[in-house]
Amino acid sequence: MACLGALWRLGAGTVREVAEAVAPRQVLAYTTVMTLLERLVRRGQLKREKSGRSFVYTPTKEPGELRDIAISELARDYFGGSRESLRLWLDTGRVDPESREPEKSDAGHESMDTALL
Repeated sequence: MACLGALWRLGAGTVREVAEAVAPRQVLAYTTVMTLLERLVRRGQLKREKSGRSFVYTPTKEPGELRDIAISELARDYFGGSRESLRLWLDTGRVDPESREPEKSDAGHESMDTALL
């Protein structure tokens, strides 16, 4: 998320520019940033274009789009698909007893991972 946030602020950037942009909050090695950006490209969250010897990365989605995906997946995986149950939990710390428990599955991990990255 730090790399995506940096790119949303920059508009577009190289690995080095992204690493420098996140450095005040979190120091990441150049290769770590490069790996994260490449994963985001594979997942469709970024696009990249060759510029000289470097790639320039650009977000393909706005922050609100990714927020909607993450909230939908959070509601689906932990609140039986009910955004209202999620809202109740955020307001009170209680879950609506009518909402079903999340199913035990590893499938949610990949989806949530995609939304967060």
